[in-house]
Amino acid sequence: MSAPVVVAEVVRSGFVEGHHHGSVVALAADGATAWSVGDATSPVLPRSCNKPLQALGMVRIGLDLPPELLALACASHSGEPFHLDGVRRILALGDLDPGALQTPPDFPLDDAAKLASIRAGDEPSPLAMNCSGKHAAMLLTCVVNGWDTATYRSPDHPLQQSIAAAFAEVTGEPVAVTAVDGCGAPLLSTSLTGLARGFRALATATKGPEHRVAEAIRAYPEYVSGTTRDELKLLTAIPGAIGKAGAEACYAVALADGRAYALKVDDGGARARPVVMAEALRRDGVPADAGVDAAALDDTGRVPVLGAGEPVGELRAAF
Repeated sequence: MSAPVVVAEVVRSGFVEGHHHGSVVALAADGATAWSVGDATSPVLPRSCNKPLQALGMVRIGLDLPPELLALACASHSGEPFHLDGVRRILALGDLDPGALQTPPDFPLDDAAKLASIRAGDEPSPLAMNCSGKHAAMLLTCVVNGWDTATYRSPDHPLQQSIAAAFAEVTGEPVAVTAVDGCGAPLLSTSLTGLARGFRALATATKGPEHRVAEAIRAYPEYVSGTTRDELKLLTAIPGAIGKAGAEACYAVALADGRAYALKVDDGGARARPVVMAEALRRDGVPADAGVDAAALDDTGRVPVLGAGEPVGELRAAF
């Protein structure tokens, strides 16, 4: 891998007190690499950025969901009530209940939803875990194909083999590493360039499974994340955009005209993720594009540094 590159600085009271290193790649509308920072060609583990591409693999082999539930299959959801109800709806389509989920028990990802759950006396549950939409879709895909549901997380399962084949096709790269994601499902590697390429394939499709996945994300971005998340703000600020954030500060966004972006912050610092993406989009002039809410887009990349509870600095892009 190439030497680390500073992509963001932590500024407090005018003093740069820290740095985040990472990598970014931007694809032009024709799919060629327009520019990159750091290492955009070595394999990374994109974590939940992979979910829309995993959903594509499932749609190709028979998963048929209404758009809002297909968006939930792509989600790291916040655990808000409509998310949990949606997961139950996916499971019910296969005559399954939440007991079939093999996600680790967890509280909702969103702080307010988590607090409400604790106040209600709820215990951590597989249903509340942020990947339960993906897992519910995996279970339903197994039911549709007559496959075993008890072993659906195994990399050797025909479900996971089909997903891996679709993933390699749309990223344009062989899967170099199959790891275990935080939710227990297989985690497929690709480069940042491959990840951007995969999202571009969804965003530019005009028909077929790719188009169905992209249109679901566009129509129901709140199902892909939550009602308070920066990803939602970005997708609603850019008409036709699709995107997905992932753990360890991964992020992929693609525009309807074919431009696509992927990034990873090396230390996994989630606070730097939206700052770096906003700067990548600014670098290509996206805020000036027709229909874009430039102020809202800029706001997604604004992360204050606090002192005594008040802003005294900022996290700013440095590439």
